[in-house]
Amino acid sequence: MADASDTPRDWRETVFLPKTDFPMKAGLPQKEPAILARWQDMDLYRRLRQERAGRETFILHDGPPYANGDMHIGHALNHILKDMVVRTQTLLGKNAPYVPGWDCHGLPIEWKVEEEYRKKKRNKDEVPPREFRAECRAYAQHWVDTQREQLKRLGINGDWDKPYLTMDFAAEATIVAELMKFAETGQLYRGAKPVMWSPVEKTALAEAEIEYEDITSTQIDVGFEVIQCPEYPGLAGTIAPIWTTTPWTIPVNQAIAYGSAIDYLQFESGGKKYLVAEPLFPAFSQRTGLKLEGIVALIKGPVLEGATVRHPMHHLGGFYATPRPFLEGDFVTIDAGTGLVHMAPDHGEDDFELCKKHGIEPVFAVDAAGMYRDDWAWLGGQGSVINKKFVASDGPICTDLRDTGLLLSASDDFQHTYPHSWRSKAKVIYRCTPQWFIAVDRPIDGEADTLRNRAIAAIAATRFVPEKGRNRIGAMVEGRPDWVISRQRAWGVPIALFVDRRTGQYLVDPQVNARIVAAFREEGVDAWSDAAMPALLGPDRDPADYERVTDILDVWFDSGCTHAFVLDSGRWPELSWPADLYLEGSDQHRGWFQSSLLESCGTRGRAPYDAVLTHGFTMDAKGMKMSKSLGNTINPLDLMRDYGADILRLWALSVDFTEDHRIGKEILAGVADQYRKLRNTFRYLLGALDGFDEAERLAVGEWPELERYMLHLTHALDAQLRRAVEAYDFNGYVRLLSDFANEDLSAFFFDIRKDSLYCDAAGDVTRRAYRTMLDVLFHAMVRWAAPVLVFTAEEVWQARFADADGSVHLLDWPELPPETGEDVAARWGAVRELRARVTEAIEPLRREKTVRSSLEAEVTVPELPLDAAALAEAFIVAKVTPGDTVSVTRTDYRKCGRCWRHLPDVAADDGLCGRCADVVGAGA
Repeated sequence: MADASDTPRDWRETVFLPKTDFPMKAGLPQKEPAILARWQDMDLYRRLRQERAGRETFILHDGPPYANGDMHIGHALNHILKDMVVRTQTLLGKNAPYVPGWDCHGLPIEWKVEEEYRKKKRNKDEVPPREFRAECRAYAQHWVDTQREQLKRLGINGDWDKPYLTMDFAAEATIVAELMKFAETGQLYRGAKPVMWSPVEKTALAEAEIEYEDITSTQIDVGFEVIQCPEYPGLAGTIAPIWTTTPWTIPVNQAIAYGSAIDYLQFESGGKKYLVAEPLFPAFSQRTGLKLEGIVALIKGPVLEGATVRHPMHHLGGFYATPRPFLEGDFVTIDAGTGLVHMAPDHGEDDFELCKKHGIEPVFAVDAAGMYRDDWAWLGGQGSVINKKFVASDGPICTDLRDTGLLLSASDDFQHTYPHSWRSKAKVIYRCTPQWFIAVDRPIDGEADTLRNRAIAAIAATRFVPEKGRNRIGAMVEGRPDWVISRQRAWGVPIALFVDRRTGQYLVDPQVNARIVAAFREEGVDAWSDAAMPALLGPDRDPADYERVTDILDVWFDSGCTHAFVLDSGRWPELSWPADLYLEGSDQHRGWFQSSLLESCGTRGRAPYDAVLTHGFTMDAKGMKMSKSLGNTINPLDLMRDYGADILRLWALSVDFTEDHRIGKEILAGVADQYRKLRNTFRYLLGALDGFDEAERLAVGEWPELERYMLHLTHALDAQLRRAVEAYDFNGYVRLLSDFANEDLSAFFFDIRKDSLYCDAAGDVTRRAYRTMLDVLFHAMVRWAAPVLVFTAEEVWQARFADADGSVHLLDWPELPPETGEDVAARWGAVRELRARVTEAIEPLRREKTVRSSLEAEVTVPELPLDAAALAEAFIVAKVTPGDTVSVTRTDYRKCGRCWRHLPDVAADDGLCGRCADVVGAGA
């Protein structure tokens, strides 16, 4: 039996191993709610406001999500980005409050309440308006409360106890007051124009409420017989065909448009004469089967001036008996059709403007539900015009036209893109109805300036991130029509105006307006009723002389006013106008960004924001748009339950959110791995700093060069992170942080210095310098990570400072010790490059098991940027010598039983090197 003294001693108890209770396994879904509760108990948001009071402000104004459903992945991304902005600005020392808000009025909520009515066989029109609005308000409040808790779970720090709601009475009063500013300056008018109209929802829609889908429609060619043509009498009796994909507009045709630059071919076929644009004849012939049997004439477009045709249904008399004029239209092209365009001013913007120019007015034949009105001579009481069967080639319109002999072609195979309501998913139509508009080209208050000019100037003065957003919104504003602000629904802010029945002009009276605004502040939208008219108009006016407008405002006007009642009302004293930043998805260039821009430019002459940040949309892992019907949606509530909110936050801040981006199981697995590496970095820091106190701290001037180099890298990272915050480059911010933790710390600095940490004496200069630098890194890294990993950073902070009553989120940007001014970067850059070559050269020997670790290797290198001993420590090898190239051999040095380094002063196997012997001896 061997003597006990022959057994190698276990030196582990003499080694200073990192010690921490911070677990490697995160358990975020279980830990995060407890951290949230702690923040709530300490009222973190209010405490932050108190500590930042008086400092420079940064105001991000929250674009209100709609209160009608659970949070989805788009909500999560949007609010994480906003939280990142607010937290990074706070970290920089600013007072950056965040007041969340919700959009609460409008058709989607009203539609849901009506759905419940339909289930219960109730008729909405039989419910008192006040009761109906109360149900809409309750529905909206339910979803506000639901979404609020879901967003809080993401770790979003905001004034959740005092959010803004567009349905708050004070907000509704402000919206009315803002509308009155447009009325007072003459920018508001009532007129009849074709607008996007939903027959299903029975209301006008804004462009932002429209989505475009591919459909297959019926296309027809219909002949109009020429009655007379002063410039060319030989055209009389000729059939002038038009082509359309909306057969339902033929019953309201009032004119034919031609192009002045187009050459028209008059030809014979089957004993009749026809007129089509010469370049379009081949396609027309193919559609109709009409062959060219003889050319009668080739005429120029202007010849058609003064000519008239008769409607195919002229035999019905009345409206249809009136001759239809040819009108020159600069929009007529030879891209498709016949070169002749039928004009229905009720149902087309070009049609309306051209006919209006010639004194032809709309006839309002199609009602709100898309039916022809009962007294209409053709198809009265029939429809709906968006019903595919009604407009099909065998439907009533085509059947009646076929009976006249003038339906030249009809097929149900025309594929094109068509507008739909994004709520009901039903097709919409252009329909001319009396609506309220804000003019974009009318002089404001008698001045030469216009709303469009103001908005274009404001866009030029605004910072856009990414820059392409400027062109997108700029093109939309430059080409947009007047803003249709009226809706024919019940749940919303009324257009609180009185119209004089004699003059048709709306009343502008400061005293009346003040009473209206005060009433809304007291009662909300219910203040607007017939019963209230006498009190609102006052004793000097007879209510019988005025019409009370019953339309409600477009919800985009509501949300466009949020800057007024959130930033500029004084209700949130910590906020101010204008906002430093608006941040939403790219669809809001035609939505909230634009409505806010127009509202503010119309009332204040400039944009309500200094900068606009736009993010793209989240696709599935294959790059497909998420859809419930495809079954590829990702629920953020499920992700937080399975992974935790910090993983979701890390994903959102790691993607290039300025473009469309992806999420899926493999992507999240990669994010989780990225998180584990960051967590392990913090775990190492906590363990390595166990017991560190101020007495151990060492001044920078006493540090070894490696620590001074790491301080230099930390300063460089500090500058890069600041630039990333300024640029709102958050994926760059996260990448910098992760790369630093993985490459500069874990794979380099920690790797080299673990020997000193474990084995040097507690008072050794190198070890003290290392731990001092680790403390610098801890305070910097935990702060820099806090806006991203809000829960984990708090867990890390509390793990080290458990007795503190504060929070990592109350801290400012880290203050780093100043550098010594020496140039260590070049030398250590060369060391790292050489270290990579050495590691690569050792790897084949490790695979062949010639060496088990780099500690057993001796290397030669062609240059020595440091002395050989320092390089051996940096490369974690036994010995470094100069040579012609990088080469590796196994060392003959014995292994120290305590530090495991192979060194020349180890006298026997598993004996101690001189350093370890001194440490052990001193501790004995």
